Amino acid sequence: MGTSSSRVAVITGAGTGIGRASALALLKDGWNVVLAGRRPEPLASVVAESGAGERALAVPTDVTDPASVAALFAAAVQQFGRVDLLFNNAGVSNPPGPFEDWTPEQWRGVVDLNLNGMFYCLQQAFRTMRAQSPRGGRIINNGSISAQTPRPNSIAYTATKHAMNGLTKSAALDGRAFDIAVGQIDIGNATTDMTTAMAQGMPQADGSVRAEARMDVAHVADAVVAMARLPLGANVLNMTVMATGMPFVGRG
Repeated sequence: MGTSSSRVAVITGAGTGIGRASALALLKDGWNVVLAGRRPEPLASVVAESGAGERALAVPTDVTDPASVAALFAAAVQQFGRVDLLFNNAGVSNPPGPFEDWTPEQWRGVVDLNLNGMFYCLQQAFRTMRAQSPRGGRIINNGSISAQTPRPNSIAYTATKHAMNGLTKSAALDGRAFDIAVGQIDIGNATTDMTTAMAQGMPQADGSVRAEARMDVAHVADAVVAMARLPLGANVLNMTVMATGMPFVGRG
């Protein structure tokens, strides 16, 4: 895939949380990085913080809109000539309250972002990576620990993340013929705005509410960089990175 200084990464959900940390880590490692997200202000803030100059490109993107995703990859190719990595990261948590009270729009909102948006980005990455020379690239899907084991009151998030397992494995098979390696990172309790409530207390399967351990989001970013650096002849199909003390192993 060449040296880090010549590689090009596209990261969705890059303005905050895991996407932000991963963008900064890849830029520090010498990558050219295209940062995608709905809101331009957080993207611009990450670009400024990185100090990477022209190696960082912010492209406001709605991943639920296939045309917006196509424009994202076109901008990446126009600026840097190719795409070597997609970190397919953008996602949203569950609507509030019990699922029997959700509206169809609330359900569809999670599915549209966490599953359809992931597919649109995966599809466009395949189109781009197949056509470029040298051919190929790597895709890392953000699956979440909920891709393996659910939490109470998490049916929409869990359903979409379980679907991510099938998306990743099928794409990994389909990518072989085109030198495209597809893997998944399942993350548990990284310290971001999304997990603030975990430090206060989260409902557990036995009905109790307990505070949960969290880990520095930088450890997740380091794992993404390690996966991204692999040659295309090797693939991490699935990696679990979690706070050691979180209630996952033996959950329930």
